Amino acid sequence: MRATREKRSFELVSEYTPQGDQPQAIEQLVEGVRRGEEHQTLLGVTGSGKTFSIACAVARLDRPTLVMSPNKTLAAQLYAEFKELFPHNAVEYFVSYYDYYQPEAYIPSSDTYIEKDSSINDEIDKLRHSATHSLLTRTDVLVVASVSCIYGLGAPENYGDMYVFVEAGQPLVRDDLLRQLVDLQYARNDHDFHRGTFRVRGDVVEIFPQYEAERAIRVEFFGDEVDAIAEIDPLRGKVLARPKRAMVFPASHYVATGDRIREAIVGIQEELGERLEHFRRENKLLEAQRLEQRTMYDIEMLQEMGFCHGVENYSRFLDGRAPGETPYTL
Repeated sequence: MRATREKRSFELVSEYTPQGDQPQAIEQLVEGVRRGEEHQTLLGVTGSGKTFSIACAVARLDRPTLVMSPNKTLAAQLYAEFKELFPHNAVEYFVSYYDYYQPEAYIPSSDTYIEKDSSINDEIDKLRHSATHSLLTRTDVLVVASVSCIYGLGAPENYGDMYVFVEAGQPLVRDDLLRQLVDLQYARNDHDFHRGTFRVRGDVVEIFPQYEAERAIRVEFFGDEVDAIAEIDPLRGKVLARPKRAMVFPASHYVATGDRIREAIVGIQEELGERLEHFRRENKLLEAQRLEQRTMYDIEMLQEMGFCHGVENYSRFLDGRAPGETPYTL
C-alpha cells in the first residue's frame, strides 16, 4: 500500500510585497511554468530580491519545488531564506552527507589495496531523510539541494511502499511490529536511543524515526492490540502529542522486500560470474580473488541483514533496473 500525501498549500510569510519590476517578473515566471516552458531566466543584480520573487512564484504555483544550488554554501543560504519565507511549509535541505570520502583504490606497482573510507554527517543524513519523507507525505514541499540530488537514490516504490502503519485499536502483535521495524533497517537498542533505532520496554515500543530530530513515537500495547500512540521527546520521554495513528518510513533509502533482495542476489551472482571469468581470462587472478571475496561478503550481508556497506553499488539490482537504465534520483 502506497503512502498518501496530505494536500497542503504554500503560505508565504513576509512583511514585504513585490515592488518595481517584481510583479511583472513573477507573473511571467508563473505563466511560463503553466505553459510548460522548460527554461526561464530571472535576471537581477545582487540584492534585487530574486529569491523573494521565486518564493512568490512558488506560492502562486503551489506545487512541490526543487531549488538546485551549485554548492553547499549557497544551498545553506537559500535554505535559511526559504525557511524564513515559508515557516509553515516543508522546506527541506538535500546535499551530500559525506564529510570525508576516500574511494577504494589499488596500486599495482606496490600491490597496495586501499579500502574505501568515509565519514557521514549525521545531521545532513537526517535532513536528507526528512526531504524524502516530506515528499511522500505532503504536497507543500520545497527542497533546496546541491548536485547531490541528481545522483542515484533508492527506488521510490520500495521506500514509499515499505512503511509501518500503526493506529490506536489496531490488532497487532508486538513482535510482528519489531520484525517490521527490522525489515525497515531499524536497529534495536535499549540503551542508546538515537535516530534509526527502537527500544522495547515490556508492552511499550519506542521508535526514533531516521528523519526526525526532536520527536520519537511511542506505541503502547494491551495484549495483541495497539492501546495508545504518543509522540514523545526522545531525551526526556515527555509526551508531546497523542495522535490516533502514526507512520514510520525506512531508515535507509536503499530498502527492498525479501523477494526483491533474493532476485537482486541472483543478478549480482550472474554479473560476478561474468567479471570473474573476464579477470581469469586476462590472468588477473589477484583482482578476481579480491572481487569474489568482497562481493560474496556483501551477498551474505544482504541475505542475513537486508543491507550491506556500500549497498548503493547494488542499487540497479535492488531496483530491478536493466543495464544502462537511468537510476532513480531525488
